[in-house]
Amino acid sequence: MLARFNRPGLLPCALCLAVVAGAAIGSLSPAVHAQQARTATDGVYTDAQATRGRALYQERCSLCHGDALGGGLAPPLSGSVFIAAWGAQPLWDLVSKIRNTMPANDPGKLTPSQSADLVAHLLQAGKFPSGRTELGADEAALKAIVLPGPGPQAIAPAASQAPAFPAAGNLAQVMRGILFPSSNIIFNVQTNDPGAPVTRGQVGGGATTAFSWVDWGAGIYKGWEIVDYAAVSVAESAPLMLTPGRRCENGRPVPVDRPDWIKFTQELADAGRAAYKASQTRSQEAVSDASNQLADACLHCHQVYRDKRSGNVADPSNQAARCLP
Repeated sequence: MLARFNRPGLLPCALCLAVVAGAAIGSLSPAVHAQQARTATDGVYTDAQATRGRALYQERCSLCHGDALGGGLAPPLSGSVFIAAWGAQPLWDLVSKIRNTMPANDPGKLTPSQSADLVAHLLQAGKFPSGRTELGADEAALKAIVLPGPGPQAIAPAASQAPAFPAAGNLAQVMRGILFPSSNIIFNVQTNDPGAPVTRGQVGGGATTAFSWVDWGAGIYKGWEIVDYAAVSVAESAPLMLTPGRRCENGRPVPVDRPDWIKFTQELADAGRAAYKASQTRSQEAVSDASNQLADACLHCHQVYRDKRSGNVADPSNQAARCLP
């Protein structure tokens, strides 16, 4: 299994929400740094700005998100669902999401100031107090203002009343069926711009060529959407590494209770979230940078549990020793 990435000195590896502003995936951003002291409760927008944002919302957003931000075709932009997705994050993430990916049927057309106006409307609708200064569109300033609320939850074993789903495949099958192809789509952004137009004859555009994991869905979804989906797949499927009873390809039990295995799983989930956040910026450079975190997550686990030396002619990769620390 080979996945592509350009980190010097690394061996290739295969192991390595849409958020409420326009789709159904929860926020995937890490927690905000402690030095960011201001919050949305500090009066960071004006009433006049929120009024502009409300008019723009009715024109461009209400069809999907509802006249009163209660959701419909797309998730709600107020209430507990909204806070669960965007809480504990800087307002820059929300403004950037709106500017780069909204409206879903015509993204990238809103100006920075319009995106800030829309966020001012969301804050007013959420009962956050107004102030005397408008919410600007400057990245540094927006990164210094946090929307209060719950942050992302780390992976942790917990009792649940949900039905149990026993493992259907071994670890290698999960890697090769989900994590490997999804990771390759992310690594592919290093050399291919997902925003570039697809020309006639390319895979996914009607050509009769062999199936390509990298070009999967190219005839159905836009390039950046495919990267979004791949990043979410990594983040959401990483916990499958902790499924009780799963075995490795050699029949050994996956060490789901070992602290380092849980740590590696968390790293992989975090890398998927980071890739999704980078993809939402619609920046090839940002995703390329995020792919390094994904490569590291792969490498850390592989160095301990997969890449075993001292193989023999019958088992040159020492597969029989995998899943042992």
